[in-house]
Amino acid sequence: MGPRSRSADFDDLFTAQFAHVAHTVFLILRDRARSEEITQDAFVRLLQHWRRVSRYDRPDLWVRRVAIRDAMRERGRDRRRTELHVAAGQEGPPVPDPAAVTATHTDVVAAVQQLPPRQRAVVVLFYYEDRPMDEIATIVGCTPSTAWNHLRAARQRLATLMGEEVTDDVG
Repeated sequence: MGPRSRSADFDDLFTAQFAHVAHTVFLILRDRARSEEITQDAFVRLLQHWRRVSRYDRPDLWVRRVAIRDAMRERGRDRRRTELHVAAGQEGPPVPDPAAVTATHTDVVAAVQQLPPRQRAVVVLFYYEDRPMDEIATIVGCTPSTAWNHLRAARQRLATLMGEEVTDDVG
């Protein structure tokens, strides 16, 4: 495979996956500009490691994993910033406008936003993207049983936030 075909393969992957990865990151952060920036950075890193990653069975999962991890880190930073502002008696950073959310289940979206980053990522990948748990575990960087535990904990937290009961039928 020559350099031209490697470049074409990267371009094809970028074209096919950028919007999907950016949307997943958006569901974690609820901020379109930051989501696109994180996704762009993930694809830049993919390009830097393309010689090695292009040999993987699913290079798209590699870039998705990088983007989701960065989004989870960013979400954690946001939470810590808010906690620091509140502790200092200041108003926290601005919250995304809920009117911008076009989903019909605004309460669910609001509740998912309150989940810890890893639980939020697992929920988005499982319910929105309908990915199998083995793949979610690979993307999030844990074992499948740990990913199932994150999903179970997220469902319990969501039920509490929404005042509903949760059953154990996660799958």
